[in-house]
Amino acid sequence: MLAPYSVGLRNILLAIVLAAGAGPAVTAMAAPQPVESGPLAPAAAVLPPDILFGPLFEAVQQARIFPDQKTFADAVPRENPAAILAQYQDQHAQAGFDLKRFVATHFILPSEGKPYQPPAGQTLRAHIDGLWPVLTRKTDSVPPFDSLLPLPESYVVPGGRFREVYYWDSYFTMLGLAESGNWERVKNMTDNFAHEIDTYGHIPNGNRSYYLSRSQPPFFSFMVELLAAQEGDAVYARYLPQLKKEYDYWMRGADGLAKGAAAERVVRLDDGGLLNRYWDDRDVPRTESWMEDIATAARAKNRPAAEVYRDLRAGAASGWDFSSRWLTDPHDLATIHTTDIIPVDLNALLFHLEQTLSRASKAAGASGDELRYTRLADARSHAINRVLWNQQDGYYTDYDWRQKKITRPITAATVFPLFVRIAPRERAVSTAQAVRDQLLKEGGLTTTTVNNGQQWDAPNGWAPLQWVAVQGLQNYGQDALAQSIGTRFLKNVQNLYDAQHKLVEKYVVEGKGLGGGGGGEYALQDGFGWTNGVTLKLLDAYCGALTDCKKHDPAAAAQPAH
Repeated sequence: MLAPYSVGLRNILLAIVLAAGAGPAVTAMAAPQPVESGPLAPAAAVLPPDILFGPLFEAVQQARIFPDQKTFADAVPRENPAAILAQYQDQHAQAGFDLKRFVATHFILPSEGKPYQPPAGQTLRAHIDGLWPVLTRKTDSVPPFDSLLPLPESYVVPGGRFREVYYWDSYFTMLGLAESGNWERVKNMTDNFAHEIDTYGHIPNGNRSYYLSRSQPPFFSFMVELLAAQEGDAVYARYLPQLKKEYDYWMRGADGLAKGAAAERVVRLDDGGLLNRYWDDRDVPRTESWMEDIATAARAKNRPAAEVYRDLRAGAASGWDFSSRWLTDPHDLATIHTTDIIPVDLNALLFHLEQTLSRASKAAGASGDELRYTRLADARSHAINRVLWNQQDGYYTDYDWRQKKITRPITAATVFPLFVRIAPRERAVSTAQAVRDQLLKEGGLTTTTVNNGQQWDAPNGWAPLQWVAVQGLQNYGQDALAQSIGTRFLKNVQNLYDAQHKLVEKYVVEGKGLGGGGGGEYALQDGFGWTNGVTLKLLDAYCGALTDCKKHDPAAAAQPAH
């Protein structure tokens, strides 16, 4: 299959090849150039590997040389891509050509290193504190044509196959860093995300070139809020320019948008209100899941492949990749239609961004902007409560803007309006009851009620959603339910740690097989950034739930910044 690259991107690649043929190969590349008006800058350093290596990339992924398609996406070329491509074109049709050997010769493959083994008898809390330096990276420069994007300060990665920093993961990781007293790392990571906004116009899904075409759930305003709690309100004014730019990214295309229409990440409702959806600027298979996406699109009935790819990419932008939330048929990924969905959690987060912009404008002495963002936040709050409320069943849900109807099944995203305090009290109580009746399980909060093999569905529970639920329920006095969710998840984490001496990306929260979760496109990953952060917060919130629990001493636990 030939990837449906845009004409512009094909021309960029052709220019790279021609330039390489006309002179010496590029041996160094500065930090990626800013994006001026699109998802990818016109510079080779920020082109994703599927564009840089075209037919070679496709051949490697089609041959399934590596069990994980992300492996080759993260490989570092030893030479200029044009030179590698020229050799591939000369050699691949020759008798005895060995594609795997060719890749090993011309690329440095990523490695994950040995799993971290805690000292014998180490408590769960001490293990997490010891993991922070293990998961910390500093990549202020990268090799030429590496898909990794450099960042000026140190950062904490999730772990396992996730060798880069991820956007929404990082907020929950930063909660744990703050709990451990690692405020310098919290500031460093906030500064890194501000740098990405300044450089690319938004925060990419992760700091890889192939993630530049999309973002993730917008938690930057929460990061600023977290840091401000430590350093004071001057933090809001400091990051006001980046908060504005991120908001502009999410709202781009809103001006002049007709009622009942959508543009990029914005949807204008029939009544004129504005809400948002997830979107990716590209409509080809995901670089890191190339063959999986091709297989999914091949199963889709009566749909252009590009449309399926866009919806898969938008699903990845949501962080819930993948979930029955985005599927017409909850058991068939090929029915994904993410771009038709107005998600309740995304819009709750953007309400918080608007509120934070108002507060930051006030801190900067910009009273006009303060009032403007307050009005925008109020309008979004009203729209959420008008459109994303399931009156019949009594909880918040998503909305299909094309079909003009809510999506009925409950998901853990229902608690986000409580998390940002925009639910009327009676709706918060009703939502809490629905959560108690349908989502609360033996090992914590399940993601959905659908068990279909997708990782963001039952029986899996994820650390960030436990924390959002706990906080949201506490905001409305639902303390008993909040504690039940938090302590059940904690015991689940503790039991797996006792058995295997590790924390993992997701957990099974219902049935007899509690412990590490499953499903999705890749094996269960160890580490794990956001589980570590949420676990520390829950340990201190519900001290006594576990046998080794005692009130945390951040000063004693703080690790030196790397």
